[in-house]
Amino acid sequence: MRKLKNYKPTRFMAEGSYYDKDAADHAVCFIEKFCCHTKGTWDGKPFELIDWQEQIIRDIFGVLKPNGYRQFNTAYIEIPKKQGKSELAAAVALYLLCADFEPGAEVYGCAADKDQARIVFDVALEMVRRSPLLKNKMTIQASQKTMTYNPTGSKYKALSADVANKHGFNTHGVIFDELHTQPNRKLFDVMTKGSGDARMQPLYFLITTAGNDTQSICYEIHQKAKDIIEGRKVDPTFYPVIYGAKDDDDWTDPEVWKKANPSLGVTVGIDKVQQACEQAKQNPGEENAFRQLRLNQWVKQAVRWMPMAVWDACAFPTDKSELEGRVCYGGLDLSSTMDITAFVLVFPPEDEDDKYIILPYFWIPEDNIDLRVRRDHVPYDIWERQDLLMTTEGNVVHYGYIEKFIESLGEKYNIREIAYDRWGAVQMVQNLEGMGFTVVPFGQGYKDMSPPTKELMKLAMEKKLAHGGHPVLRWMMDNIYIKTDPAGNIKADKAKSTEKIDGAVATIMALDRAIRCGNTNSASVYDDRGILFI
Repeated sequence: MRKLKNYKPTRFMAEGSYYDKDAADHAVCFIEKFCCHTKGTWDGKPFELIDWQEQIIRDIFGVLKPNGYRQFNTAYIEIPKKQGKSELAAAVALYLLCADFEPGAEVYGCAADKDQARIVFDVALEMVRRSPLLKNKMTIQASQKTMTYNPTGSKYKALSADVANKHGFNTHGVIFDELHTQPNRKLFDVMTKGSGDARMQPLYFLITTAGNDTQSICYEIHQKAKDIIEGRKVDPTFYPVIYGAKDDDDWTDPEVWKKANPSLGVTVGIDKVQQACEQAKQNPGEENAFRQLRLNQWVKQAVRWMPMAVWDACAFPTDKSELEGRVCYGGLDLSSTMDITAFVLVFPPEDEDDKYIILPYFWIPEDNIDLRVRRDHVPYDIWERQDLLMTTEGNVVHYGYIEKFIESLGEKYNIREIAYDRWGAVQMVQNLEGMGFTVVPFGQGYKDMSPPTKELMKLAMEKKLAHGGHPVLRWMMDNIYIKTDPAGNIKADKAKSTEKIDGAVATIMALDRAIRCGNTNSASVYDDRGILFI
């Protein structure tokens, strides 16, 4: 058995978990001893894991919880074409079938259609046929795409999306091939939601190339994987691997190809990638295909709008005591009573060298904070303990508490106006007006949202914002997806923003009022753009 040099267990190992070398060696040894390549010049040669493949196998099968069972139940592997995905998936399926010490294991290979579902199964079948030890212990029903490992009564069967309405699976392993081709989430939900409850350590092995449908189940899982990799979410049961080029990488650069293709020079020659790149240069219609298949980029996707390096460069400290008495403007996004409510104050600069200062406040219901942490994998509880997020009693947001809080802010700061999203805000608006606040409705369409949204980016790029690095607001800024109309106007797209952006929307509304009105009657940057009608 070849050994991966300088192997280090994944950084996603949870507290209390440990790396069991024997368990990892067992999986690696099975694959390299009993599995082989089945196509082309590699046909019949032992499956010697490439470093990136061995890292995955050791992490998945070697990282164990204190009770001795695997930490990771879901592995999401997103990687360009021709990297050895099918062979790795087939080897994992056979290990779960034959060598995972699971009596009566049920392993399923899933894909969008029957032809796709057969790809990994057929690779696994050919591996079995080339291994006398496995073949002699297997009952094969090739026409039904089923094989049974006789010593344990375990079976491996290929399924396609047309069985999505069936139930009763007791899965020990699920191999999802090219998850991005799934027409909907039905098959994924059937195979992963509760179907493995009777198993102590089921494994859902999802392997795919990037797609182009940002409303798909694959993009949902891709986004979760990306959020975990970049530290926005934590889920100790989920193992994320994404190989690909960044959106701002030069797609014609061979160094970028190497970064995105860990098997380059082994399973695919750089000359093949070079040829595909040249074709894409000559035919713009092929550029998206090259980016998607060769560089693993999600093409035609809405992308996160605010570069975090730009936002973080504006984390200048803010002193609330020094702001007392100063003019400011509020933005209020109520969302729903079950969700996050955001109120943001923006203080306009007092001179040309000053910055726009941002003070955000957030509330969620007290009773469901623990449920939110488990469901969303977002550290609401930590933020609450750090006084970065407040809770109101009960299982819905208590608007009366927020009204009183805003009233107390009005005693400290000179809140000239409060801009609000019209949705669901009628009663609170009346109450705030009764407290003496000037409250103005703010449209959520392109006409009203585009100018301050663009201005927010401009000010951030110029480092003319000071937000103190507030973690909750940072998270929401990082969640923004932008929608553009044919005229080039932009607005935050809540439908495509998979996480909360309420604080970002409230900031944009407050910034609009701060820019328009300022500290005095001085000129506004919108004077030459036309007046916003709200």
